[in-house]
Amino acid sequence: MARVIETFNLTKSYVTGAGELEVLHGVDFALDQGEFTAIMGPSGSGKSTFMNILGCLDRPTTGVYQLLGEKVDSLSPDQLANRRLHYIGFVFQGFNLLPRADLLENVALPLLYARESAETRRKKAMRSLEQVGLGPWAHHRPSQVSGGQQQRAAIARALVAKPSLILADEPTGNLDTQTSDEIMALFQSLNDEGITLVLVTHEPDVATYAKRLTKFRDGLLVEDGPVINRRRA
Repeated sequence: MARVIETFNLTKSYVTGAGELEVLHGVDFALDQGEFTAIMGPSGSGKSTFMNILGCLDRPTTGVYQLLGEKVDSLSPDQLANRRLHYIGFVFQGFNLLPRADLLENVALPLLYARESAETRRKKAMRSLEQVGLGPWAHHRPSQVSGGQQQRAAIARALVAKPSLILADEPTGNLDTQTSDEIMALFQSLNDEGITLVLVTHEPDVATYAKRLTKFRDGLLVEDGPVINRRRA
């Protein structure tokens, strides 16, 4: 099975007015293709910093981060942007949809950056919307659909370039319990199809939809193992 993510002795420090603050302390982590892990931890535990490094949005201070076997911590900003575009799909708590564009245009946006033709973008975006059950709403704007449908559109956008990894940061944070359950059921279905997922959440109930639980505390990875009593949609 292919190794998607691997970190070795990863640290991250920031310079503050009070001096240097180390947020991550020597994190070793690995994730194989087809895994689904939930990352948890209290505020300030380092989980969001770790997620940003995994998403090539930030760099470690020391240590090694390998994405699909490639050391990415020393790549140029343009190279990091290329890896994000082709290998990583992002899903955020706030959906981050363009309000004046319809769902089809929102989902197709990553393909525009990849310089694919308009017809190719349209076909791939429609397939991605259909994959998450939103085909009939393709020409609706975000304000014309529910919060759950907006998050489905955001997931479709993350999927459209067929990335190797989906990173979801508090994807149910703005949703009610029933809609949250529906979104997590969708994530489970995508994972059953072989998509690799990393989910950051503060909610223990949401984490139980994952196969694996990874916990951070005070910048350390303190727990990493299978989810006990996993919930199935």
